[in-house]
Amino acid sequence: MGLLTTETPLSTALEQHPSLIPLVSRFGIRLGVGDKSVAAVCADHAIDERFMLVLMNTYLFENYFPEERLKSFHVSQIVDYLTKTNAYYQHSQLPNIERHLRSLIASGGGENPHLALIGRFFDQFKASLLASIAYDTQEWFPYCLSLTTENERPDHRPAQAPPAGETAGQLGDLRSILVRHLSGQYDDNLAYAVIFAIGSIERDIRQHNRIRNRILTPIIDALLCHESH
Repeated sequence: MGLLTTETPLSTALEQHPSLIPLVSRFGIRLGVGDKSVAAVCADHAIDERFMLVLMNTYLFENYFPEERLKSFHVSQIVDYLTKTNAYYQHSQLPNIERHLRSLIASGGGENPHLALIGRFFDQFKASLLASIAYDTQEWFPYCLSLTTENERPDHRPAQAPPAGETAGQLGDLRSILVRHLSGQYDDNLAYAVIFAIGSIERDIRQHNRIRNRILTPIIDALLCHESH
């Protein structure tokens, strides 16, 4: 399947690419979309169809990244999307991984040291991701939005964000332990569920960081440069 268009039936896109379901759900789009096109569903939900389409194609195709088009959208649209994504991580994906992981750890009967190590790695990843979300919510996103208004601006740029690459690296370490070093008593199906959930959030964070670091940050840099002249 090639790039999605505004006339693509959203149901076709979701059936062929189920990984898009969490993405569209962040905008309040639930399953049961019928045969409506992307444009029609977006119209029903008062969503900018151009923005939705670019996000969907960016998420699906690694080599598709229309940087200039994304930069044409307002800062508030990009911040709103990134805020919705952070909320999805915090309230959906993290609890989902944790639920399966705690069940996996329990399946070892308390006698599998590898499972305890996996639990500690997950706790480190969770703390790192939540710290990044807190930074976005409390400092970075309010600062970005303030630059687009006529209200009084903050007198300094927030400190450097927690490194997103470190969070992704923790996920890789966690998956590696599961695939390479897991032994002893444990439930196979629960292990698979944890690995699949880790893979899902890892892909999502990678796309999240592309939009954040290659779109939002350069836009903010450009706004600051314009103001300084």
